[in-house]
Amino acid sequence: MIRLGLRLAVTGGREALTRLAAIAVAVALGVGLLLTTLAGMNAVDAQLHRYTWLSTGQSATAASSADAVWWSTRWDRVDGNMINRIDVAAAGPHAPVPPGLPRLPGPGEWYASPQLRTLIATMPAGQLGDRFPGEPAGTIGPGALASPRSLTIVVGRTAEEMSRIEGARRVDHIATTPPDRIAQALTLVLAVVAAGLLFPLIIFVSTATRLSAARREQRYAAMRLVGSTPGQIAVFSAVESTIGAGAGTLAGFAVYLALRGPVLAIPFTGETFFPADLTLTLPDMLLVLLGVPAGAALAGWVALRRVRISPLGVSRRVTPRPPRAYRLILLAAGLAELGWFVGRRPHTTDGQAAAYLSGILLVMVGLVVAGPWLTMTGARLVSARSGRPGVLLAARRLADNPHAGFRAVSGLVLALFVTSVAVGVITTIVANRGPHRTGAGANHLVSMSMGSHPDGAPGATSVPAPVLADLTAVAGVSDVVVLRRNPADEDPASLPVLVSCADLARLPQYGRCPAGATVVQTWSGFTGPDDAGGADRVWPVSPLTVDDLRRQPIASIEVRTDGSTAVVERARTALEAAYPQRRFLPDTEADNAADFTRTLVGWQRLADVVIVASLAVAGCSLAVSVAGGLSERRRPFSLLRLTGVPLRVLRQVVALESVVALLLAAVVAIGAGLLAAQLFLRSQMDYTLRPPHAGYYLVVAAGLAVSLGIVASTLPLLARITGPENARND
Repeated sequence: MIRLGLRLAVTGGREALTRLAAIAVAVALGVGLLLTTLAGMNAVDAQLHRYTWLSTGQSATAASSADAVWWSTRWDRVDGNMINRIDVAAAGPHAPVPPGLPRLPGPGEWYASPQLRTLIATMPAGQLGDRFPGEPAGTIGPGALASPRSLTIVVGRTAEEMSRIEGARRVDHIATTPPDRIAQALTLVLAVVAAGLLFPLIIFVSTATRLSAARREQRYAAMRLVGSTPGQIAVFSAVESTIGAGAGTLAGFAVYLALRGPVLAIPFTGETFFPADLTLTLPDMLLVLLGVPAGAALAGWVALRRVRISPLGVSRRVTPRPPRAYRLILLAAGLAELGWFVGRRPHTTDGQAAAYLSGILLVMVGLVVAGPWLTMTGARLVSARSGRPGVLLAARRLADNPHAGFRAVSGLVLALFVTSVAVGVITTIVANRGPHRTGAGANHLVSMSMGSHPDGAPGATSVPAPVLADLTAVAGVSDVVVLRRNPADEDPASLPVLVSCADLARLPQYGRCPAGATVVQTWSGFTGPDDAGGADRVWPVSPLTVDDLRRQPIASIEVRTDGSTAVVERARTALEAAYPQRRFLPDTEADNAADFTRTLVGWQRLADVVIVASLAVAGCSLAVSVAGGLSERRRPFSLLRLTGVPLRVLRQVVALESVVALLLAAVVAIGAGLLAAQLFLRSQMDYTLRPPHAGYYLVVAAGLAVSLGIVASTLPLLARITGPENARND
């Protein structure tokens, strides 16, 4: 039976071969994107695990073993880029060694990543190299780097020096498991990305394998009438579907290899991948190699349900049962689940993943399930309000078989839903926390937090004169201001630090004192947690006098620069050299904004990939559906032409069938997407959805325009496939 099925699949003339080729091409594109998605998830996971060693000592208890290592992880910056700085000192002869190093660096030695070594060699020592005492001992290997562009350095110290660094501790092992919060957040993000890509891909592959389903139903019905059993028909269908899908699956690996190079150059997580990261595991390949052809065979088997019931049912073309309104239940349930968690946000990342991901997936499934009912309802409304022949024919055909009409645009529905959710969430986050909230001089003030014990002596109240001299000697540094701790900081109404009005008067761009005040309360860096301050900000008065202020411990040192990279980095280096034991290294307001911007850029890149890939897959799915629909309706359209229906009316029918379903689906998908984004934002961040930017509307308009162009490109085929010769009985 399998051999006969192969002969039937490939000896059906040009139409059969064209159908198989179309299925193979469609499945190849879908499989290529699917494999790229799986490889990308593997790459992000590999990147996370190589980065894990930097979290050593963050959660473990201090080690008392003699074979331990003093460890301190800090984050430095240079020209807006973050440096992972690890200071170490061996506490015994068998101290653990970080990955990528042949040994621990001794005092006066350091190992650096290739990218950081290049920067140290090319930048003036006063801007970067002087922060790391000693000489290079070697280069950190790729096994310890998140990406080829990572800036990482391991600095050797003495045990005595390490004991004075804030937060340094003795540990007896190097971390090998990612912190739970990072792993859980990554799982949530990757799950959303995978769902956003896999749903359109599944629909695309399913659509491709159903090409010319009606023609095959008629042929199989004829075979049933001459004595074939349902089991034999199922074998023929499975073989025919599996041939095209199998060839397409193998070709999909070639598509994946072609996409691999461009994907390596995109820093999805803020850092690019190593080539070895973007790989497929054996389970991934087996899942695709076996799953896609099996899914194609299943789709072909499901498509024959009417043949299995009765071959006469196909020959009579009985109108399918119309969909019912209960199809809206899943869509409503998904939105209701997201709405339920507004004000009830789960406290754990696992709980949030279960709540939000399940709700979004339920909405996506609900859109697919409710689509035929919405299409039928829209077609009936159009039919009731129009008397033109083309409109009536299109509307009645959609109303009679809304499943087929919606199937053509179902991929686009999910693509627009994913687009709306992604753009709505990111636009709102940018509006509330984006880099534009920083001031114009965000890079002018270098701030050094002195922690709880400046210089290792609680209550230090002055900056040594040599340190002030070194800072003011940097060309481009115009002032150095000291902020002091507020003794009333425990009062919720007070601000954490104090500054004299005489010092603040030298920095007018950061606010002013009320009339008659001598000391005011402020924030480190002169910015609050939710705003950027500014020249018009009036800071609240402190009851302390200037003499009282001078007795308060130093909270931070603020160095005013001209904002140029060279001056900022020289000031940063001078502060680090003066206070090498500080846990929090000097930064600027722009540095703090850059941390969020880097994360945001990663989200935007992931969203862009999902949006572009989803729209591309949806466009391909629409093209396959429309072309397959024309092929299946060749005979009915030919008969209509023989009865005198003009060709332009048939073109109107084809166009309107797609346009009505397309526009209706777009409105529902966009509305559901923005509503889901609003519910997520209110629950997770207590934000209100901001209107998407102009780029969103351009993407939607472009997606719809391309879809309509695909439909229009098939219209010339009507003249070729609706000739009198196609009106014959098969």
